Amino acid sequence: MGTAVELDAGGRAVRLSHPDKVYFPERGLTKLDVARYFLAVGEGITRALRDRPTTLERFPEGVDGDSFFQKRAPKNLPEWIPTAHIAFPSGRTADEICPTEIAAVLWAVNLGCLTFHPWPVRRTDVDHPDELRIDLDPQPGTGFKDAVAVARELRSFLGELGLRGWPKTSGGRGLHVFVPIEARWTFTEVRRCAITVGRELERRMPGKVTTAWWKEERGERIFVDYNQTARDRTIASAYSVRPKPHAPVSAPLHWDELEQVEPRDFDVLTMPARLAELGDVHRDMDQYRFTLDALLERADRDERDRGMADMPYPPDYPKMPGEPKRVQPSRARPSD
Repeated sequence: MGTAVELDAGGRAVRLSHPDKVYFPERGLTKLDVARYFLAVGEGITRALRDRPTTLERFPEGVDGDSFFQKRAPKNLPEWIPTAHIAFPSGRTADEICPTEIAAVLWAVNLGCLTFHPWPVRRTDVDHPDELRIDLDPQPGTGFKDAVAVARELRSFLGELGLRGWPKTSGGRGLHVFVPIEARWTFTEVRRCAITVGRELERRMPGKVTTAWWKEERGERIFVDYNQTARDRTIASAYSVRPKPHAPVSAPLHWDELEQVEPRDFDVLTMPARLAELGDVHRDMDQYRFTLDALLERADRDERDRGMADMPYPPDYPKMPGEPKRVQPSRARPSD
């Protein structure tokens, strides 16, 4: 697998073992190629992860091997990588790494990490998200262009509320839109806003958008995955590598690019040149902090005037206050 090498990561030496190990057989990309990719996009990936508790999605044998999510910081964590103490819905807690420099990213890459899953919080306040994340997930029969159409309507709706979103590809067929917010609402309140966004998009694009939690009810529509805003649910960061044979990455975009691009345009080989030319196109996102007051007012109106209350949580969650019965419709008994 080759002799270990040392890489200069922002002035800090990071050891990379087995640099010749092939991670993406279809394209012949090695562990060293992945590490060099992250070095090349260091400006962007560091901005996306800075001070955020981050779960590592690890592929020690490459994308064709077994993988796992690592939430707890390993025992051999270097002292220069900070952590944050976080609580899961189960009540358990853990210390997660909070990258603050590109060297921390490279250290994780050495463990086989390809995809970084940061929480929407900073380590200084792990209970109040500073991002509202909207996940537009194409269902069977729909694709990226359908998600783009929904994103356009989402942009218009956000603008009406005085909000601004920053779009990126998921690395697959979907789109993510991040809205930086003031860190003063709970996960429950932020999730309620995501539900409200989804319901408004359903009204504006009937037959094209759904918030239905149960797959059997979604149909050929774009699913607004509101539960991605629940505690301990994360979205792959911008610039993360996704575990698909062609080594795609989650690409930050300008709004005016959506109509011209395809997800396959952005991968480990093409993204460094894009960043070298344009820089991190989301670099200004942290300069903004928006209020959720208008969305929460709409949520109140939906509940008061339309009888729209909470929606189901993920199956591994404890029963939440105000949550409807968590029963798949096709399996529900008349008494459910």
